This record gives sequence, C-alpha cells and structure tokens, in this order.
Amino acid sequence: MDTTLRDGEQTTGVSFNEAEKLAIARILLEEVKVNRIEVASARVSEGEFRSVRKITEWAEKNGYLNQVEVLGFVDGEASLNWVQEAGAKVLNLLTKGSLKHLKGQLKKTPAEHINDIKALLAKANRMGITVNLYLEDWSNGMLHSPEYVFYLMDHLCQTSIKRFMLPDTLGILNPLQTKEFCSAMVKRYPEVHFDFHAHNDYDFAVANVFAAASAGIQGIHTTVNGLGERAGNAPLSSVLGVINDHLEGVNNLDESKLTHICRMVETFSGIRIPANKPLTGENVFTQCSGVHADGDNKDNLYFNNLMPERFGRVRKYALGKTSGKANVLKNLEELGIELTTEEMKKVTKRVIELGDKKTTVTAEDLPYIISDVLRSASIGEHIKVKNYSLSLTQGLKPVATLSIRINKELYQETAIGDGQYDAFMKALWKIYEKLGKPHPRLVDYMVSIPPGGKTDALVEAVISWIYKGNKFKTRGLDADQTEAAIKATVKMLNLIENEDLKFKQ
Repeated sequence: MDTTLRDGEQTTGVSFNEAEKLAIARILLEEVKVNRIEVASARVSEGEFRSVRKITEWAEKNGYLNQVEVLGFVDGEASLNWVQEAGAKVLNLLTKGSLKHLKGQLKKTPAEHINDIKALLAKANRMGITVNLYLEDWSNGMLHSPEYVFYLMDHLCQTSIKRFMLPDTLGILNPLQTKEFCSAMVKRYPEVHFDFHAHNDYDFAVANVFAAASAGIQGIHTTVNGLGERAGNAPLSSVLGVINDHLEGVNNLDESKLTHICRMVETFSGIRIPANKPLTGENVFTQCSGVHADGDNKDNLYFNNLMPERFGRVRKYALGKTSGKANVLKNLEELGIELTTEEMKKVTKRVIELGDKKTTVTAEDLPYIISDVLRSASIGEHIKVKNYSLSLTQGLKPVATLSIRINKELYQETAIGDGQYDAFMKALWKIYEKLGKPHPRLVDYMVSIPPGGKTDALVEAVISWIYKGNKFKTRGLDADQTEAAIKATVKMLNLIENEDLKFKQ
C-alpha cells in the first residue's frame, strides 16, 4: 500500500494540489500497479476533500475504487461521513497501539477505547465502508506494553476489520526487534492480515520491511522517494527491489515504471532525489572508477542483479579524476567518436585534470574537451551568441534581446519572460520557430553555488533536455547564474545542430 499522498504529504514543506494528487494516484495504480493507495486524512481541509473526490470519481470509472483508502479517526461518525461524502469506500482507522498514547492522548481505558472502535465499526458496516485499523505507536506498545497490544487484538481480531496495520510510528525499531515483534503478532493471530508501516529515523526503514516480510507480514506500506514524517517512510523503489531480489515475493508491480513515478513526485514535491539514492538516484547505475569500466568492458565484472534496464535506466560511466581510458572510451562509443591511442591518452589526461579541480565533466562535454585538447574540429561551433541584453526592472517583467549567428546567418529577437533566463529562451525559440527548426524541451534546471557566501564564486548550471526522445545534460560555469545557464544552452544548441547535420549527410 503506497501512502505518498497521505503520509508522504506530511513531509515538511510538501503539498500536492488536486491535479498533482490525481496524476500520482493514476500512475501508481495504472502503471506501477501498486495494490492500494492511501490518499488523504479525513477532515483536514476543503482542498483535501476536493482532491479525494477527484481521485474517487476517476477510480470508480476505472475500477480502482476499492483500492483507494483514507485515514480516519475514532470520532463517532465524523470521519465516516467525510469519507462517504468524498466518494471513498475504505477507511484506515487510527487507533492507539500503545498504552502510553492511549492514556496520554485519549485519557481513556483500554475497554473504553475498544467500545468506541466497535461502535464506529457498526456504523461503518451500515454505511458499506470497509475498515482497516492502524495501531498507532505499535512499536512502543510492543516494547513497553505488549499486554495492552494483545488485549486490543484479542477483542478486535474477530470483528469486520479487514487489515491490522502495525506502524513503527516513531521509527525506533531495528530489524531484530521488527522480526521478533512481527513474528509474535503473526504467530498469535495466524488468520489476521497484517501490514507493516516503517519510518526511517534510524535509516532502518527498508531493513525493517525486509524483517517484517520475513516474519510473515502480508502487506507493506511505502512512499515514493521515501517521503513522510521526519526522516520519511520506506521508499517504494527500494522495497520493490528487496521484495523481488531478496524475498522473491510474488507481486504484480511494474519495476520499469518506477523511474517515471519517482521523477514525477520529485517535481511535484520539490524534494530532490539524492544522487546516491538506491535504484532511483542519478549515480546508481553510473560507474566512476576506471577499474570498474575496464572490468565491464572485459566481462561485465561489476554488474549485479540491479540491471538499469529493469527500471527504465541505462548504465553510464562517469568522467572525473578516477576515470581511466576505459571510462572515456565508453562515453566516446556512445557519442560515436573514435580516437587514436595517443589522442585517447591526451583526452583522458585532461578529464583527470578537470576532475582534480572538482569540475563536473559530462559525456556531452567530451566533444568540447577533444576540440580543445586536439585543437580539432571534433565539434563544429555552428551556433554562436553574438550578444544579448537582459533587462530587469522592478514591477516589470524581464526583457531579453538576443543576437545569434546560426550557420553564418545573423538573427535577432526580443521577448519578455518570467525571469531573465526565461526571457532569453523565449527570444531564442522565436528565432527557431521562424526558421522552422525543431528545438529540445528543458526538463530540469539545477544550479550549484559553492558554500561560503562569496558573491564572486563560480556558479554551475546543469540543464537537462529532451530532444527527439533522447535526454541529455549540458553545463555552464560562470560567476553569474544566468550567464552560466546561457553557456549551457549554447552547448546544447551546438550539440543538436551537429547531430542534425550528421543526419542530413
């Protein structure tokens, strides 16, 4: 069960709008094929209600309504009515799984709490709403008041509750404790369907999922990119990798769609995926060491079961100070460039020098490095920005005037935009549209500014583009952020111009 739209949205600073929530729900259910999604907490806001309504209307039309769940509370009929009005059919009821929470928050006895739950269940049954039950703070309950947990279960396990969900609410468990406690629950209540809900405060979330599943837990809760309260939840991608490769658990999820949903949630949430995040990070399928690239060349010696193609990715070979000629060769093969042995030595030496200076080197930089090192025309500079003017005035939209030379012809345009770089790009695409030239689409824009607060520090702009179905990056370095982005853009223009000219030949 994926709870990106409920627990994931509890990440500090994250809020999805109605359209984003529907898009995420559709991808999770239709493409990734998760079994269930938790989409909201009842009674939170009017916007939350509208979002759930949109999702349930779509889900009902497409046969997914019973897979859409909403968190609710032991509050008489309030949560039930909210869920019914929002068009949902499944309520995930939040109850107290530890004696401390029961006494400290509800100030009730275990018997009173059970009576309240049973009264709500009776109403839910009359309304046709399925109820699953969260034992909030269950992990602390098992540590400090297991007799209370069992008392609660003994009185509820024969009711209409469909699933009992065991949350490590504060992320306190380690894998040994998780396996011990989950095994105790499964052994004592063998007919009950249990879910496990991990939090990542000690970086144990995925390991605890492995332990829970090994103990016989039947359902696992995840979020896309591990979003969630505090340190977050168990990431959907990592959990699926573990289930498929280490537990060999039967499931219908589609691994190849993980990259799509992870990038979508990254964009909507504003929380970037760390480059070294397992399965979905930028660096995961990138070999950096020259020894690794050499081994892969000879017999795929540094491959493991996590083949990038499973997740819609491709293997890459990084360029930097630990690169050997094997890394450079792998990248040149991708670009269709051949060099002599002596030329390879010179280019590899320059790549290592740049890496020593902490300069990022991408595959798209290689033609420029070759041109510089060998003083050759490995990449023709068919497009050159002659000059440009960027105007920023308070209260007015930025204006850019651009003069650009394309294959010896000079063109000029002016445009306004939401920012200086946006205005520059709009002026540029005006020229391309007049010439009937296709152009790529910008898909990501990342700026790196060195720490320390120096206003004259060099800024690196790395821009991702899609052109004719291919995704690639270009980078620019300058003391000014906009100029760095423009340099990256000019690199991109020449790369696609060279490719298009090759194709025509």
